[in-house]
Amino acid sequence: MDSRKINGTERTLFTLTQTTSHVTIIVSGGQFGDEGKGKIVSYLARTMKLDAIARAGTGPNAGHTVVHQNKTYKLRLIPSGFFNENAQLFIGAGVLINIETLLKEIKETGVEGRIYVDFQTGVIEQHHIERDRKDDHLKNVVGSTGSGCGPANEDRAKRVLRLARDFEALQPYLTNVSDQLNDIIDNGGEVLIEGSQATHLSLIHGTYPYVTSKDVTASTFAADVGIGPTKVDDVILVFKAFTTRVGTGPLNGELPEEEVKRRGWTEYGTVTGRLRRAAPFDFSLAKKSVRLNGATLLALTKMDIVFPEMAGKRKETDITPEAMDFITKIEDVAGVPIKYISTGPSSEDLIVRAI
Repeated sequence: MDSRKINGTERTLFTLTQTTSHVTIIVSGGQFGDEGKGKIVSYLARTMKLDAIARAGTGPNAGHTVVHQNKTYKLRLIPSGFFNENAQLFIGAGVLINIETLLKEIKETGVEGRIYVDFQTGVIEQHHIERDRKDDHLKNVVGSTGSGCGPANEDRAKRVLRLARDFEALQPYLTNVSDQLNDIIDNGGEVLIEGSQATHLSLIHGTYPYVTSKDVTASTFAADVGIGPTKVDDVILVFKAFTTRVGTGPLNGELPEEEVKRRGWTEYGTVTGRLRRAAPFDFSLAKKSVRLNGATLLALTKMDIVFPEMAGKRKETDITPEAMDFITKIEDVAGVPIKYISTGPSSEDLIVRAI
């Protein structure tokens, strides 16, 4: 373990190189999604001796972009660290799947034989998608992606949703994910849990009603895959150096589209292709996210967009004074250290700080 003084308080921190009986890490988003969680998960998948990577979160209404061996993958269900061939891949019972999307991604990523779905994972069917896209409230007020997640979770609450165990096409992939992960953890293994969406899209804690159809904070991610909170060593909370949001809902400090373009902050949603609204980094939002997730470490992405002189930097000594002031302000407000800083689109454009 390591320690660091933040806000005058000596904090004990886990590090990813510690020697413990096991290492279990959750990666969670701190804003409204699109923070770059896929890149952080990809780095951890390359550098850790992972035995398992598990997908938590709502379902295929969120996309994670991964670049591996010069190929870009836009994944909605398969864990972003799939390319670590030593790791078994799991989709937890708390996640919703679209069978067509899942089978397509299995083929694209070549993970046949090491991808498993919990027996009780909920399944989105065509009538869920149709209900999602025809519902005026979900479409026009909430700003749904139209992927069927909301209606599927509605059916789950009614206890009428069909589960993975009910579909022939999923039989080769079925397992008890909770049992598998707990066995790996109890035997000293390394587990990475990849959450989707982000804290302020949480049905419980987010900007209701402009939210997803379930809670999407770290504690629920643990529940999604069936492990208890005492088995989690680190929660890595990912922030983008500015704030973006797809669809409706409040966005503090939102900039006009022309200003977003002038700053070079223009982005489009991975799943919907919709233009992302943008605003400067929201420090109060970040502080709340840290508390809700129980974050122990932070990751900061798109630093090269806000601070162009940081583009492509890979050493801690390359952090400019202006960028360091920004980093320090976030740490002071959040009370948690920033360990990972993304400085470009390449998987190698990453600063890992020695905290």
